[in-house]
Amino acid sequence: MTEEELLHAETFRDRVTTVTESGKRNWIYALKPSGRYYKYRNIVSYIYLIVFFALPFIKINDTPLFLINIIDSKFVLFGKIFWPQDFFIFAVGMISFIVFIVLFTVIYGRLFCGWVCPQTVFMEFVFRRIEWLIEGSPGRQKALNDGPWTFQKVWKKTLKHSIFLLFSFLIAHTFLAYILGIDEVVKIMGEPLAMHVGLLVGLIVFTVLFYGVFAFVREIICTTVCPYGRLQGVMFDKDTMQISYDYKRGEARGRLNKKETRTLGDCVDCHKCVMVCPTGIDIRDGVQLDCVGCTACIDACDEVMEKVGFQKGLIRYASENQIANGARFTFTPKIKAYSVLLFVLMGLMSVMIFTRKTVDTHILRVKGQLYQEVEGGKLSNLFEAKIINKTSKPIPVELKPEGIEGEIRLVGAQSLMLKEEAVNEITFFLEIPKTAIHERSNKISIGVYSNGQKIQTVKTTFLGPFK
Repeated sequence: MTEEELLHAETFRDRVTTVTESGKRNWIYALKPSGRYYKYRNIVSYIYLIVFFALPFIKINDTPLFLINIIDSKFVLFGKIFWPQDFFIFAVGMISFIVFIVLFTVIYGRLFCGWVCPQTVFMEFVFRRIEWLIEGSPGRQKALNDGPWTFQKVWKKTLKHSIFLLFSFLIAHTFLAYILGIDEVVKIMGEPLAMHVGLLVGLIVFTVLFYGVFAFVREIICTTVCPYGRLQGVMFDKDTMQISYDYKRGEARGRLNKKETRTLGDCVDCHKCVMVCPTGIDIRDGVQLDCVGCTACIDACDEVMEKVGFQKGLIRYASENQIANGARFTFTPKIKAYSVLLFVLMGLMSVMIFTRKTVDTHILRVKGQLYQEVEGGKLSNLFEAKIINKTSKPIPVELKPEGIEGEIRLVGAQSLMLKEEAVNEITFFLEIPKTAIHERSNKISIGVYSNGQKIQTVKTTFLGPFK
């Protein structure tokens, strides 16, 4: 059967799998998969879950490794603190991220969705496993849902949804730790409830939201709600690697009869690939927007092919061109070029993050103030400095004029010990010998030093007399 014939076959549908022909919800009862890809996904998911729940507890020099404090406009990435002044890094990061998504999807399809998407990981490796453990196999789940409300059904449903709520509450608290920091969350938990009513309401809202998604909405997030899934329809091309059914080898389908010489294709029409699919699609109908690339159908098909003595790979990672031409997957020049570009973008962002200044200084001459003549044949200008300390510790700094003889005198009892995570404002006079000033407006440089090491050079202007 050709691709065109597949598109016009009776099995072709014009609706998502989660909706029946009458428009009602089609509940998906997915069979638990097994196989090599599922083992790899297990490992990836365990690492993902450990990192997700442990990350708020990890600190570098008493600074969280990762923090998204939208309330205070404070962001921490790999122990480095970012402020609104670092917005340009965020902008470049967002552009790089969008380009990364586009290129990654063009090459590897929905690999992200099936392997590391939070929705997939939590649904398939936490909540669905709880469901399998309490309610049993998909057949038993369906029978339980369709049956009357007996004592067994009541206690199983109560236990399942109670655990779902508990995990949802835990996930909501973890996200809160990413926003406020684990220390602040622990502090709040020890304080009277009346002090944090708004926060509690927010936690309950997000708990109910997570519970609703994983208990009821489920795969609809992937097939209908997620914008990334919708965008992929315009990102795929015939060289995109995706979960594909080899229709040339598999068609025509038919049950296996060992007593007869087989003249049909390798697909024995066991429907195992449909039974394990978490979105309920039949991958044999061709590439579909409902497919999240989870590889469950590959494992199921390979298991059947092994049992009947056929070659594995009837369903496999392959592009449309590979299926049509019968070739194995190879890294084409386009894929290599895109992959190199992805690594360049990732490297660029890494360099920008790790070379970002921890102290950022802005120095301007006070407006409306002229120069002053002081003792010793010197001219003096009044300056204001705003020094941002982006670290979590106080930093001693020293200001020195560069390339010109001069002296800096602080105004008042100000100290050049910068407060942590704050904008420090300093006012000072800069005195320069009159003989060194030759213009009305003179470009000068001031070095910012910490513990004897220069950390920044700031350019500003020094006002002299009219010539």
